[in-house]
Amino acid sequence: MIIDSHVNLHAPQFDEDRDAVIARAREAGVQLMVEISDKLSTFEATHGLAMAHDDIWCTVGVHPHEAKDYTDLTAARLVELAGRPRVVGIGECGLDFHYDLSPREEQAAVFRQHIGAARLTGLPLVVHTREADDVMAAVLEEEQARAPFKFLMHCYTSGPELAERAAKLGAWFSVSGIATFKAAQEVRDIVAVMPADRIIVETDCPYLAPIPHRGRRNEPAYVGHVLDKLAEIRGWSREEAEDRTTRAFFDLFDRIPRPEGV
Repeated sequence: MIIDSHVNLHAPQFDEDRDAVIARAREAGVQLMVEISDKLSTFEATHGLAMAHDDIWCTVGVHPHEAKDYTDLTAARLVELAGRPRVVGIGECGLDFHYDLSPREEQAAVFRQHIGAARLTGLPLVVHTREADDVMAAVLEEEQARAPFKFLMHCYTSGPELAERAAKLGAWFSVSGIATFKAAQEVRDIVAVMPADRIIVETDCPYLAPIPHRGRRNEPAYVGHVLDKLAEIRGWSREEAEDRTTRAFFDLFDRIPRPEGV
């Protein structure tokens, strides 16, 4: 299967042609998409997309950029929303010290509430991390030692040490269009040594369009370019890349019914 594990179809960039974007994804062979929640104020739109389409599922969560507006967020509130049909993950959540759009302490506190929700629901945590390698590794190690939870390092572009520490904790990793960028050799070097049974792919659309679409709005239809690059980096055939990422996806997002034979 071709699966886009991280789409932002509720984003305003798709307001003019959302249905056409979804149709193009299907025409390109994309059989499943996970629509990602970035703040609770848009969760109804996110959840509505999942409810309206059999091939779209969703998550619930608050991006670290938005943490300043959700300092009162509790794990219980996330658990409540995660009880809705077609919600299959917690997040996107985490730490972003590049833009610092929310105070770092507030980012960390909100992130820990998401971890608590992931534990309580058994749903995978979708983790965003940027320029926060040491703090992220410390939080993940501390929280995993307290009680385990499943988690995905989404659109992984951080350093090799965090990747190694996260992998030891059982992390899954998702590869995005960044892996196709000419200047992203360090990302490709890390992709080359990620755990082979815990790699999935994503577009993160409308952002990060892969070559040959770089500079344009990204769409789920382009995720095949990421699969091709992953296959090249790992020395896999395209068929093997699809097979491995499909199995890894259903191992992680295990609330989604697993197709026969996968």
